[in-house]
Amino acid sequence: MSKFFGSVDEVTRRLTDAGYLPSTDIATAVYLAGHLGKPLLIEGPAGVGKTELAKAVAAATSADLIRLQCYEGIDEARALYEWNHAKQLLRITTEREGWNDTRDHVFTEEFLLERPLLAAIRNPNPTVLLIDELDKADVELEGLLLEVLGDYQVSIPELGTITAVRTPFVFVTSNANRELSEALKRRCLYLHIDYPTAELERAIVRMKVPELDEALGEPVVRVVGALRELSLRKSPSIAETVDWAKTLVALGTRTLSNNVIRSTLGVLLKYQADHRIATERLRLSDSPNDEGAAK
Repeated sequence: MSKFFGSVDEVTRRLTDAGYLPSTDIATAVYLAGHLGKPLLIEGPAGVGKTELAKAVAAATSADLIRLQCYEGIDEARALYEWNHAKQLLRITTEREGWNDTRDHVFTEEFLLERPLLAAIRNPNPTVLLIDELDKADVELEGLLLEVLGDYQVSIPELGTITAVRTPFVFVTSNANRELSEALKRRCLYLHIDYPTAELERAIVRMKVPELDEALGEPVVRVVGALRELSLRKSPSIAETVDWAKTLVALGTRTLSNNVIRSTLGVLLKYQADHRIATERLRLSDSPNDEGAAK
């Protein structure tokens, strides 16, 4: 992957051009993962840009993006490969040869169904493989990943070992809801992404919503930062900050009053209990004449 990025500064520039503003830590981790040919394990709270980073790298490098979205119960047949059993059965019932001869015919490429991991290994084009929210999957899936992440190959008993035609750039994301195995972590470089600094988030808002009144950029980020300091069920993500800025533009907002904040909280907070906490702690007034922004 080093041919995609020649330096940390190049990572920063090309990701910025792709619409992603990376911190120095993020740009450095991406450069090193590509240069060393190692998967990059990214942990952090939901909504800080882990998935978007993989998408931005794919866009910046004109690579194919192959995504494995993890969930509880995902198995080899959904992650790696499976055989087309219906087609195999049809072939078996129409063959007149014995089983030994037929077996050699039904376990071939014709009957193999690629899933994301195998598809990424076999793709001859530049590829970004995103294994998203691995912590949502069962521990057994991590065992399937070790060969892919360590050697960039897949072993299929009936066909043998399939080695990567071209090494994919692998991103593994986790919200840290459970601890990932040591074996998996040894195969990866590690990056933790937290919510951005106020300065970086203002820059993100300026880039994503350039039509937002310039005077609103600072109070928008300040209010979101205050919400993240509360004990909420779900803190607002960067994407929700951007959505809120777009909402304020749509409403023609010029002053971020408490009434405006309260009436648009649904863009930032998605649980009733969080609304109640925010209203109480930020002291959002019910007065229709209130023009003061929350402190």
